[in-house]
Amino acid sequence: MTTTFHHHWRDVPKNAWHWPNFSPAEIACRGTGKLLINPAALDKLQALRDLLGKPLIVRSAYRSPEHNRAVGGATRSKHLDGAAFDIAMTNHDPVAFEAAAREVGFMGFGFYPRSGFMHIDLGPARQWGARFPIRATAFAAETPPAREVLAESRTLKGGGAAGVATIGAAGVEVAQEVLAETQSAILPLVPYLDTLRWVFIAVALIGIAVAIHARVDDWKRGRR
Repeated sequence: MTTTFHHHWRDVPKNAWHWPNFSPAEIACRGTGKLLINPAALDKLQALRDLLGKPLIVRSAYRSPEHNRAVGGATRSKHLDGAAFDIAMTNHDPVAFEAAAREVGFMGFGFYPRSGFMHIDLGPARQWGARFPIRATAFAAETPPAREVLAESRTLKGGGAAGVATIGAAGVEVAQEVLAETQSAILPLVPYLDTLRWVFIAVALIGIAVAIHARVDDWKRGRR
């Protein structure tokens, strides 16, 4: 495929950009804003993004000759052809990233563990730099383990029952006082309200017990 040059990434027509997970600004020269579109390289970059299923943080892609000189880049750097990308390893396991990049067709690899990025390009096959150290623990999954749905949480159910029952008991007590002080015609209802208050208190205690039991059970199962 042929490459297309733009004096600034803002000049790229929308219908000429075919890589949904990247923008012209991400691929453009960091020093000048110029952009050389290399479809073959961008196709592989998009394929790598699709394979990994998570964002690629592009530190550097195309470099204009003047910017390449300014940063001390190699005179025949693949960045000059828009065929190289420096990708941050912030959200990637370097071992898995390298394997995926090789799978989609990248051939050149540069390892920069101290700077936290990996260089990948379209070749020839070669590599330089010391590989990233193996992590002591496996790379954390991007999505945390499923937690108990709030609507189904036993802890919340128990706590909710306790709260409602406590409010109910307090409300009954207030109603009892009001009724006792107002109309003598309904005084016979007061003993029943007293019973209802104790029912609410019992429900509150049961709710608290359920909440405590659920929390202890979750700790035992490692869900908290």
